[in-house]
Amino acid sequence: MAAAAAATIGMMDGAYFVGRGEILSWINATLQLSLGKVEEAASGAVQCQLMDMVHPGVVPMHKVNFDAKTEYDMIQNYKILQDVFNKLRLSKNIEVNKLVKGRPLDNLEFLQWLKRYCDSVNGGIMNENYNPVERRSKCCKERNLKGSNKSSKSLQANRLSSANSADGGPCVGKVCNAIAEEHYIEQIQQLSEKIADLKISVDSAEKERDFYFSKLRDIEILCQRPELEHLPMTKAIKKILYAADARDSPLPEANEIITRSPGMFLDEA
Repeated sequence: MAAAAAATIGMMDGAYFVGRGEILSWINATLQLSLGKVEEAASGAVQCQLMDMVHPGVVPMHKVNFDAKTEYDMIQNYKILQDVFNKLRLSKNIEVNKLVKGRPLDNLEFLQWLKRYCDSVNGGIMNENYNPVERRSKCCKERNLKGSNKSSKSLQANRLSSANSADGGPCVGKVCNAIAEEHYIEQIQQLSEKIADLKISVDSAEKERDFYFSKLRDIEILCQRPELEHLPMTKAIKKILYAADARDSPLPEANEIITRSPGMFLDEA
């Protein structure tokens, strides 16, 4: 049934015309979150929980990392999601490399598909007994418990080493090296997270730049058509497009060109 629901969602499906505002409202209401941008779901954790909601017991939520910041941690979440898709025999391709970059359009498209899929399962009727906050808190508790167990073992080992080296033996140097190594690993992790955030910001800015540049290029091509280039409106648009000085707005001069030709619309008629 899940595979059949996914198979009916084509690229021209109405799902891909749902706006980001509606997508965010749906996610926030369904999972009781407060996302402000679609790229905030780039870690894959939100997608995992949405699948957990419509297919209880299929997603190993204790493995999902809601605090994923680095691309490595995000990829682990998408591996979980891909395994879930495989279990359900869903043929949807997850473009992980694009999604973890945090690009708004790529993440929006995937979330549009996911909303359409969730709505199609069981006629869009969700489990009223599903508590998303409680489900996440249990997941985080299990992850923290495992982490604390590892820390306890590490602490015990350090204490044992300290006890054995109380006489100032060679083990003292090993303990100091271990502490220093742990400190460096933590610093590397923090720097990796900052780099990942910067990559997301740069990719988002480049995507937005390319989008607006393509729009301006389309306008330029249109203004170069022989039947349009002599019109006052076209000249005014070109005045704005080709303005070299970014400090002074070319809008007043463009307005002047149009004002001097009050009858241009009558000529068009």
